[in-house]
Amino acid sequence: MTLHLHDTATRTTAPFTPVREGAVSLYVCGPTTQGAPHLGHLRTFLSFDVLVRWLERSGYEVAHVRNVTDIDDKILAKSAEAGAEWFAWSLRFEREFQDVLDRIGNRRPTYEPRATGHVPEMIELMQRLIERGHAYADGAGSVYFDVASLPAYGALTRQSLEDMQDAGEEMEPGKRDRRDFALWKAAKATEPETASWDTPFGRGRPGWHLECSAMSRKYLGETFDIHAGGLDLRFPHHENEQAQSHAAGYGFAQRWMHSGMVTVDGLKMGKSLDNFVTAADALGEHPAAAVRLALVGGHYRATIEYNTTAMREAETVWERFSATARRAAEQLEGAPIAAADADLRAVELPQEFVAAMDDDLSVPEALAVIHREQAALNTLLAARGGADGAQVAEGLGRLRAMLDVLGLDPLGEQWGGEAGAAGAEHAALEALISAQLTAREAARAEKDWARADALRDALTAAGIRIEDGQGGARWTLETRD
Repeated sequence: MTLHLHDTATRTTAPFTPVREGAVSLYVCGPTTQGAPHLGHLRTFLSFDVLVRWLERSGYEVAHVRNVTDIDDKILAKSAEAGAEWFAWSLRFEREFQDVLDRIGNRRPTYEPRATGHVPEMIELMQRLIERGHAYADGAGSVYFDVASLPAYGALTRQSLEDMQDAGEEMEPGKRDRRDFALWKAAKATEPETASWDTPFGRGRPGWHLECSAMSRKYLGETFDIHAGGLDLRFPHHENEQAQSHAAGYGFAQRWMHSGMVTVDGLKMGKSLDNFVTAADALGEHPAAAVRLALVGGHYRATIEYNTTAMREAETVWERFSATARRAAEQLEGAPIAAADADLRAVELPQEFVAAMDDDLSVPEALAVIHREQAALNTLLAARGGADGAQVAEGLGRLRAMLDVLGLDPLGEQWGGEAGAAGAEHAALEALISAQLTAREAARAEKDWARADALRDALTAAGIRIEDGQGGARWTLETRD
């Protein structure tokens, strides 16, 4: 099976063929730096981080662009309310986004351009649209896109122009039609002088939609492979991006991909519902790797649920992945077999895993394969008389390589230090618990079931999960509320 990806525009899942053989051009709508990142942001950026990882694992060279909207109405309003310069306010949250994404293992894009750094490209695009009869200047500094001039407007979201009452912009005096949207906004006396630029149409600043068309063309060309973002951006943002780019005569995105939403305790996340979860909230309460696992573990197009139960499960699964990888690595330490440290991209992945990822990034099915491989490795590690080193190395390599596709290799650069920091504690626990398990095994051999049960109950009460198998008992830490 070749890689198949879903296209939001056609609502079909079809084989992926890039514009240029062996290379993929991807544009992801990045953050608007008005405030702190939240779970919805993390879900979107992690979804497409997995896409980039799988494309690269499949042999493609990926050019990944993720923009920063560093000026807009909300940034200006919130910075003014806080008594801060708008650019300082924006930079503060841009850095916070980057710090959070680094912490959660999100790879940095190839290019991360800011809107304010691409005003010349925006002016050029506006001039082209005006010349082609798809945009107009109001004479007071604003420029609008004429939606009625493009018969295909609404194609992305399958809406007819006649059914649209408002394309998301307030009716301004210079507009010809309420449904027209702003490409450029005239400077206002109430806004800082630094928040506007001189153009042939008057002094002003970018409209939200214009920047992405201008920047995607600059970094990826007039036609590129994939445009991605959160589902909430489909209308009006992505619809308007596509309209202005097509009206300019550009091929623009050949495929649209959108990540699903995040609900919290069964409800759409919102400040009015008192269930708004920032990235800092989530990472302050749970290990970063567990948060990542919870957010990438569902299908990227599905709505995922964030709650105490879901996070407890993610923490438990992550701890088990980590424990298995550590045990295997410890068993291989000092052996002549060095596969545990080999280049993970050289590891042959199980065909079931490849098929799942090639099927529109079906991570839930891919995780099922990972769990089977982990169980097989645990069985191997628990074998009486010691496990075969070559088999352990191969099993560990497959486990790490699959988890690496999800950004969750327990022994990798991102999370290996975390495992190493816990190494001393883990070793101490291992010694203490092993002594208890040895005593329990002795009690069972003597058929002293009461003592054996008491030893197990004491470990369980301490939050230690015991699993009996053919190779003896093994333990993992339980995740508590």
